[in-house]
Amino acid sequence: MSSDEQSQIEGTLLQRTGARLSERVERWMPSPFIFAILLTYIVFIIGILVEGAGPVQMVQYWFDGFWVLLSFTMQAVLILVTGFVLAYHPFIQNQIKRLLSIPSTARQGLLLVSLIAMVTAWFHWGLGLIVGALLAREMGRQANERGLNIHYPLLCVAGYMGLALTWNMGLSGASVLLMNTPGNIFIEQGIIDQLVPVTETIFHPYMVSLLVISIAYSMVVLYFLSPPDSQSEGITEFLPESELTEANVRAGETTATDGSGEEGPEKDRVGDDAPDSPTPSDKMNNSRLIGGVIAVTGVVFAIYTFATRGLNALNLNTVNFAFLFIGFALFTSPQAYEERFAEAIDSTGDIILQFPFYAGIIGMTQNSGLAETIAESIVSFAGPETYPAAVVIISALVNTFVPSGGGEWTVIGPIVVPAAQDLGVPLGQTLVAYTFGASLADLVQPFWALPLLAITDMRARDIFGYAIMMLLLMLPFVLIAVIVIPYAGGFWTSIVPF
Repeated sequence: MSSDEQSQIEGTLLQRTGARLSERVERWMPSPFIFAILLTYIVFIIGILVEGAGPVQMVQYWFDGFWVLLSFTMQAVLILVTGFVLAYHPFIQNQIKRLLSIPSTARQGLLLVSLIAMVTAWFHWGLGLIVGALLAREMGRQANERGLNIHYPLLCVAGYMGLALTWNMGLSGASVLLMNTPGNIFIEQGIIDQLVPVTETIFHPYMVSLLVISIAYSMVVLYFLSPPDSQSEGITEFLPESELTEANVRAGETTATDGSGEEGPEKDRVGDDAPDSPTPSDKMNNSRLIGGVIAVTGVVFAIYTFATRGLNALNLNTVNFAFLFIGFALFTSPQAYEERFAEAIDSTGDIILQFPFYAGIIGMTQNSGLAETIAESIVSFAGPETYPAAVVIISALVNTFVPSGGGEWTVIGPIVVPAAQDLGVPLGQTLVAYTFGASLADLVQPFWALPLLAITDMRARDIFGYAIMMLLLMLPFVLIAVIVIPYAGGFWTSIVPF
C-alpha cells in the first residue's frame, strides 16, 4: 500500500489499523488449500531442524498421519452437513430474513449477525457456520437495498464468529464431547480413568461466565472495528448486483418435495416430460409416512436418551444422531431430505480434501515429538494459577497447524492433561481453556471458513485481515479472563443451577 493510499484511510486508530491489516492480508494470503500445503512444508522443516528427524522419517510420519482422522472426519462432516440441511430449510430462511429486517443501522446489523451466529454455533457448530454465512450474505443484500453502509468483509467475519469463539464450548464441541465419550483414546491410553462430564465443562459456571463475557467483548470489538461510512465496502463491491436478486438464498430455494408447501425450481424443471401421475416408486420416494415414521423414531429415541442419561449423554455420536433426525423430521419426504443432503455434501468437498493433509501434519507433529516440545516449553513457564492461560496459548498455536478441535486435542491432550494433574488444575478447567484457544485460532486458519466463503462468494484473503485483527484484540482478553475467573465458581455457583 502506497503512502497516498495510507493517507486516504479514515477513522479511528483501531479502524485504520484494521483496514491496513486487511489490505496486507488481501495481498499476501494464499488460498486455504495452498495454506495447508505451506503449513505441511513448515512442519516438515521444523521437525527436521528441531527434533532431528530425517527427511524420509518425516515423510513416513506424514503418510501415517493421513489416516488417523478418518472416523473423526466423518463425524465432523456429518455435523457440518446436518447443520447445512437445517440452515437451508425454508422455516430457517424465513426467520433469517425476518430478523435481519430489524436493524436500522449498519452497526446494528453487524452486531445482530455476530450474536445470532455465536449463539447458534453454541448449539450446533455446523448450523452456526452455515447460518452465520447466510446471515452475512442476507444482511449485505438488505443493507444494499436499504442504503446502509455496512462493510461486507467485516460482516462476513461477524458471521464467522460462531466458529471463532463459541462452537468448541457448546453442545457439539469436539474436545469436550470426546472426553465424555465412552472408550475414548484418553481412557484407552490410561491418561484418565473416568470420563469428564459436561457438567464440568460446557455447563460449569466457569465456562458459562467466560462465554458470556467473551461474546459481549467480541461484539464491542466488532462495533469499534467497523469502518466509517466513507471507507465501507458494501456487498456490491464483491458480488454483481444480478447475483443478489437471482441467487440471494441460493440452495435455500425450495424444491417441489421439500416439505415447505411451496413449488420451487425442481417442479418448474420437470416440464412436459413429467408423467401424468406418479409411479408407485415415486410415491414411496416422497412418502411422508415412510419418512415421518423413521424421523419421529429417531427424534423420540434421542429425547429418550437425554431424558434417561441427562446432560452426560452429550457426545459426538448422540449429537450427530439427534440433528440427523431433527432435519429428517423437518423435511419428512425421504427424497427431499436426500436431495438436500447431497447439496450439503457439495459444500464439504474442500474440507474432505484438506482434512487428510492436516491429519498428515498431525502425524508429523505428534510422531516427531514437535507437539510435545511446543507444549512442554510453554507449560514449563506456568504455575497452577497461570496454567489455563498457558493452555490457551498452546491450543491456539497448535490449532493453526491442526484445525480440528477433536483432532488437535488428541495431539496435545496427552501432554497438557498430565501436567494439569501434576499442578492440581481441574481437568474441566483445562478443557475449557483449551476450547478458547482452539476456537480463537480459527481466526487465522481458513480451513473451517470454506463453507462460509462459498456462501458469501468471498475469498479467504478478503476477510482474514479483519479476522486476524479480531484475534489480536480477543486473545489478551481471554488470557486474562481464564486466570481471573475462578473455576470453583464463587458468585456464579450461587446463581447458576449446575
